[in-house]
Amino acid sequence: MTEEILNLFQNHPWFAVVTAVVTLASAIASVTPTPKQGSALAKVYAVIDFLALNIGKAKDKGTK
Repeated sequence: MTEEILNLFQNHPWFAVVTAVVTLASAIASVTPTPKQGSALAKVYAVIDFLALNIGKAKDKGTK
């Protein structure tokens, strides 16, 4: 199992990049408050949420 995971990283360098992007976007989304809808920052935040795989019930709806 460990060898298969190591081979995945060694044979597919893009996998490490995708993993790093998702991890970074998740970290940014977790420490950033949800902006008000309609603002320019909300559009950037939506992209960060998508890259972080925050979809469905994992998505922060903000305060009501």
